[in-house]
Amino acid sequence: MNNLKGKYALITGATSGIGKECAKELAKMGANLILTGRREERLKETKEEISKEFGVNVETLLLDVTNNDEVKKTLTPLTQNFKIEILINNAGLALGVEKIDEGDIDNWEKMIDTNIKGLLYVSRVIIPHMRKNNSGHIINLGSIAGEMTYPGGNVYCATKSAVHTLSEAMNIDLAGTNIRVSNIAPGAVKTEFSDVRFKGDKEKAENVYKGYTPLFAKDIADLILYILNAPLHVNIQHALIMPTAQRNPYVLHRSED
Repeated sequence: MNNLKGKYALITGATSGIGKECAKELAKMGANLILTGRREERLKETKEEISKEFGVNVETLLLDVTNNDEVKKTLTPLTQNFKIEILINNAGLALGVEKIDEGDIDNWEKMIDTNIKGLLYVSRVIIPHMRKNNSGHIINLGSIAGEMTYPGGNVYCATKSAVHTLSEAMNIDLAGTNIRVSNIAPGAVKTEFSDVRFKGDKEKAENVYKGYTPLFAKDIADLILYILNAPLHVNIQHALIMPTAQRNPYVLHRSED
């Protein structure tokens, strides 16, 4: 079954990690892509790679989701030129692991602006378009951190809790339409996530995944593809996915090797 061929999917934060893998998996199914990100060179490389391998239409947009004026100016014309049936709100980040009374307020602002406000800004443009067409599927990238707070997570966990809540709110507000909303809550996924969190400290980033096999971006993309391709009467509203070695943020089995 392929319910995705020929549809247009808008993916934020598509230059690496989960966003890029989602783009590749959707392209395999024949979906056309609109990819956004803040790194222009990576966007170009991703477009060339996917267009060449899968032959689908790939549009790219340099976009900072934290800037509402830029989001409206950039995305509104898309809704006039394309029927966007998939939105993957993937752009997000974690910064720092300090205790809340030692936290870097600039880090807080960046996480809140990207993880919450960016998701809202993009959704505010795209949801009316989907409502007009009475079709669409929104995937919001949450986290186990949105369900269970862990030491050093504080503001990041709060932002992902907001993503979970907003996903539930979207489902309620879109009742009576054919628009589906899914919150994806991964555990430990080895992407650039920890590199960003520790601001390029490779040793700290690698230690996060030491002694066990984490999830990888493709694992999340495969789950998202399954959810998107489900029959239209099926709405998988929430999905928690963890590495086998991890049962929650506190229960993580690391081997001694």
